[in-house]
This record gives sequence, C-alpha cells and structure tokens, in this order.
Amino acid sequence: MSDGAYLPPSKPTARPGGPPAFPPTKAQSTGATRLAYRPYPAKAAPRRRRGLCCSCCLCFVMLLALLVILAALAGGIFYAIYRPRRPAFSVSTLRVVSFNVSSSGHLASRLDLNVTSRNPNKKLAYLYDPITFSILSGGADIGDGSFSAFVQDAGSVTPLSAPASISGQSLDAATASGLRRNRGGVPAEVEMETKAGVKIGGLKTKRIGMKVRCEGLTVALPAGKKAAAASPGGDCTVKLRLKIWKWSI
Repeated sequence: MSDGAYLPPSKPTARPGGPPAFPPTKAQSTGATRLAYRPYPAKAAPRRRRGLCCSCCLCFVMLLALLVILAALAGGIFYAIYRPRRPAFSVSTLRVVSFNVSSSGHLASRLDLNVTSRNPNKKLAYLYDPITFSILSGGADIGDGSFSAFVQDAGSVTPLSAPASISGQSLDAATASGLRRNRGGVPAEVEMETKAGVKIGGLKTKRIGMKVRCEGLTVALPAGKKAAAASPGGDCTVKLRLKIWKWSI
C-alpha cells in the first residue's frame, strides 16, 4: 500500500461470547468523574405580604392617634365653651316616722327624706333617671326608697321628697341593741344611685352612672308613736361611674 492512502479506523474487537466493545467516552478517556444531580434550593417567598401587613398596622395606628387627638381637641373646646360642673346634692331633712326593733332583732321602719338637687351649670341641663336611695346606720339598712325621674334645667334648684321604709330587716345582736339604746339619735348616711345625661340645646348625651353619698347625719328615733324631729345637714359627694367595655371606673 502506498503512502498517504486512507486507512479506515479499526473496528473494536468483540470479546468471544460477549457484547461488542465500544470506544471509551470522553469522560472515561480524560478520567473525569460525573457529578451527581443536585436540585437548586427553592427561592425565598416574596415579602410583599409582610410589607402589606406592616403598612396596614401603621395606617391603623396613625388613624387611631388622629382620632384620639381630635377627641381631645373637641373635649377641650367643649370644656372651654360650657365649663361643665357636677351637680350638687344636700339632705334638707330626714325624719323618722316609725321605728321598731323586735326582740328577735327584726327592724320595721318608715322615714321621710327630703333632698335638694342643684345644677351649677349655666348652659347645661341634666336628665335624671329614677334615683334609688338607702338610709344606713352603723352599716345596717334602715330604709329604702326612690325619687322619680326628672329634668333639671341649667342653674336651677330642684327639691326631692320621698318616703323610705323597710320591713322585716334582720339585724345582728350588736346593731339591734345599739338602735334600741340610742333613742336620742343615731348616726346615719344616705346613698343614692342613678343614671344621668346632659342636654345641650337639642342634643342629648348618653346617660352615665352617678352615685351620691351623704354623711354626717344624725337621726333622732321616735319615742312611742310620736315622730322624731327632722335632722338637716350632711356633706354629699357625687361620683360619676364610667363603663368601658367590662370595666367601671
């Protein structure tokens, strides 16, 4: 054969009784090892939802702060214009009509209570629900009653009068003995409770709780069937009861 003649590649020789032999791959000829397949890690979830929640919370806080500021500003303007003041109460007279403590310690009584209510405001009227009251002596209830609902105009004085009574009230031995002995006079206090609202022109506010406590009274108990003399005086304090959800302040 002459030089430069084309020689076809030699065919791979097959092993006797085995499969035909194939030429080595590029990876086998270079000695490189094939890496195992590894999936790419999943990408982190987008933070759009978290950013949206933060924005909503921030807007809510800002709106709440704005409402608080507006409410405080409106309250300041209202106070500057109307100068609201609490109503004032005083006990005019407290007279015992009948009073009997049995040997078993049960009380039956009847009293007459007269109270004066004053509205010191010049532009505000008060709207009162019925006022319930209790007359106490030494912690024992000696008479219960109520005043009717009424409207008190600005700068007015309203007299209130109602009977109080109790029947079959059980007293402990010490209290019953003290009431029998102190016929000349026993200390007493009056507790009143109601709900009241404010009227400004044609506008009426929601009623809130009000509690009045009058202390420093002395009640003379009757001798026999003769009614005891009336007892005036007593310092009264007025407390408003605001209810916020489940709490009362």
